[in-house]
Amino acid sequence: MVASILSFVVVIALFLLLAWLTRRLWRVRNPGLRWLGVIVFGLLTAVVGLVTVVALVGAARLNLPQSNPVPDATVAGTPEQIARGERLVNICAGCHSTTLAPPLDGSGENFVPEFGTLYPPNLTPYHLGDWSDGEIVRAIREGVGRDGRALLIMPSSQFRHMSDDDVQSVVAFLRSQPSVDRDVPETSMNVLGSALVGAGMFPTSVQPPITEPIIAPPLSDAVNHGEYLVNITGCRECHGADLTGGVPGGFTPVGPNLRAVVPNWSAEDFINTIRTGVTPEGNELDPAEMPWPEVSRMYSDEELQTIYEYIRQLGPTASTE
Repeated sequence: MVASILSFVVVIALFLLLAWLTRRLWRVRNPGLRWLGVIVFGLLTAVVGLVTVVALVGAARLNLPQSNPVPDATVAGTPEQIARGERLVNICAGCHSTTLAPPLDGSGENFVPEFGTLYPPNLTPYHLGDWSDGEIVRAIREGVGRDGRALLIMPSSQFRHMSDDDVQSVVAFLRSQPSVDRDVPETSMNVLGSALVGAGMFPTSVQPPITEPIIAPPLSDAVNHGEYLVNITGCRECHGADLTGGVPGGFTPVGPNLRAVVPNWSAEDFINTIRTGVTPEGNELDPAEMPWPEVSRMYSDEELQTIYEYIRQLGPTASTE
């Protein structure tokens, strides 16, 4: 936080210095030197001023309390919930665990070193012990921390689709983990990071409040249940909103066009690909790009088949890019 404040102080001081120099140059007697100096330093002053304003907007988005109320949730913590939650949190382990598996003791990596400090936090009872069940649910599905501030890189845009039963199962498992005494640095964005947030190029995780119950389609409703799992697993983040392939330039890997690939496979082919990380054509999936080990641990064969059925019914497309 101190480094972030200092970066703002430096940029504001630079803006004031440039503005002062521009004013001084306006008083130079030599017309050529005067206009050259005013144009150059005036443009620099405008650019630094614009960046400063956008960065302050971003800092406000990051630090001002959000209006999302804390949901009224009390998790029973049954063995069934804990077992279900243990499977679902595998998708979280890639960010929130030093071992890429539970317990979720927090990341050892700064995800945005160029823009500040952002370590996914410790999600064992050591960190969550003072949180209410509703506060954890809100953080997962709405991207708002216990202090009411916006979270970053928390995939709440996908988790907001998570059913009430499933999100409570996640909370139940998080509560059941061993408490790992491990702290991670506090999140803090520098001027550049704040400017990206202010410009909308690095959006926060905040989602609109969830005001109605969310119920997952039954497993017997294969297509709709498969769509539900695709949504909460985040397949669209890498494979595109309509699963026809990702778009370069984002924060996620560019996944292939699933609607061109999956219809050529049988359900057994699809399940085996997720289980082994090897496609029917013999291509090995990079687990750093496609988290097949985590997805394999999350879902049963029946659940994976519903994902297959959902993708297949969307209809094929020509390109495999």
